[in-house]
Amino acid sequence: MTAFSFLSHLYCSRTGERHDADRIQQLSAVGAPLLAAYDLDALGQAMKRSDLSGREATLWRWHELLPVRDPAHVVTLGEGMTPLLPLPRLGRALGIDALWMKDEGIVPTGSFKARGAAVGVSRAKELGVTALAMPTNGNAGAAWALYAARAGIRATIVMPRDAPSITRNEVAIAGADLYLVDGLISDAGRIVAQAVADGGLYDASTLKEPYRIEGKKTMGLELAEQSDWRLPDVILYPTGGGVGLIGIHKAFKELRELGWIDPARPLPRLVAVQASGCAPIVAAWQKGAAESEFWADSQTVAFGINVPKALGDFLVLEALYESGGCAVAVDDADLLAAQRMAAELEGAFVCPEGAALFAAAQRLREEGWIGPGERVVALNTGAGIKYPDTFQAEAPLLRPGDRLSAKGS
Repeated sequence: MTAFSFLSHLYCSRTGERHDADRIQQLSAVGAPLLAAYDLDALGQAMKRSDLSGREATLWRWHELLPVRDPAHVVTLGEGMTPLLPLPRLGRALGIDALWMKDEGIVPTGSFKARGAAVGVSRAKELGVTALAMPTNGNAGAAWALYAARAGIRATIVMPRDAPSITRNEVAIAGADLYLVDGLISDAGRIVAQAVADGGLYDASTLKEPYRIEGKKTMGLELAEQSDWRLPDVILYPTGGGVGLIGIHKAFKELRELGWIDPARPLPRLVAVQASGCAPIVAAWQKGAAESEFWADSQTVAFGINVPKALGDFLVLEALYESGGCAVAVDDADLLAAQRMAAELEGAFVCPEGAALFAAAQRLREEGWIGPGERVVALNTGAGIKYPDTFQAEAPLLRPGDRLSAKGS
C-alpha cells in the first residue's frame, strides 16, 4: 500500500542539519526555520502525476507531498484547487498579453491562509498539540482559529488593534482567545514569544513551525497541474512574511526533482510585491542583500503585507535570486486604483494585497522587465470583501417613485 505521506525529515534552512519530523519542533538550534523534506525517489516510483486525475478537488489531492502521515488526522474545510482565471481585459489595460490570476479569495476563511492553517493544524493535531498561539495581521489568525476549532485545539491569537474587523470577528466567533495590541505584528510577535516561553503553548507563528509553508506550497503544485505542467514565465506574489512565495518556489523544485515539470525549462521568475510604506524585501533586493532590515514606522492599507521584518526574509530573497525574479514596491493610491480597475474590467473584487500585484505588473511591463507574449500569473491572496474600509461606495438616494436616469449606452 502506498504511503499517505512521503515525509522524510526536517532540516535547518541555514545549516541543513536534520531534525526528527515525528516530534514537535519549532526553530532549529541556530534560530532558523525548519523545512520539510520528502523521499522524492520513493514517491516517484510509487506514483505518476497522472495519478492525480480523479482525486478530490482540494489541496489534499497532493497528500504524498504533504506532512500528515495518517488521513485520520486531516483537518479540512474543503480548501484548495482555486481557479486559474484569464484576465484579458485587465491584461490589455496593463499592456500584458497573457495575464492570469489564481484566486485564493474563494477558499474557506476568505484568504490563502486557509492552506497553511489546514496543513499546520492537521500536523499539530497529529503530533498531539492541544493549545497553540500566534501573532497575526488578521487573515492568518482567523484561519488558524477556525481550523483549530475544527480540530479541537485551543487557540490564542494576538493581532494589531487596527487589523480588519472581519478577521477579529472570525477569531472571536471560533472561540479562540483574542488579544489586540496597540502596535504592529512585530509587537504581537514579542508578546506571543513570551507566552510560549512561559510554557504550555505551541508556537504557530510564521515559520516557527515547519508545516504552514507546506500548505502554502500547494498553490504552486496546483498552478503546475492547472497549467498542464508548463509553468508561467512570471508569478507575482504579495509579500509580507513571504511564506507563500517560499512555498511556491519549494513546490516547483520538488516537482522538477520528481521529473513532473521539464527540468530544461527555467522556473518562473518570482516577483515579491510590497507596499511603499513597508518594503523591507524590496530594499534588500535592490542592494543584493541576503537579509532585510527592520522597516521602521511601517504603514499601508494592504494590512496583510505590513510586516516590518520577516523571519524568513533570507528564504524569500533566495527564491528571488534563484528564479531571476525581482521585488517591487507600489504606493497605496496605485494599488487601490488597481483594485477598482480589476473589479470594473474583470468582475474580480480582490484584496488590496492582491491589487498591488496588478500595479506592479503594469510597471514591470512598462519597464520591459515583463516582455511581450510572456505568460504572467498574479496570485490574489484574499477576497476584497474582507477589507470593507478600502473602498467606500457613493450612490444617490432615491425616494419611492423616483425615476432612474440612464448612464452610458
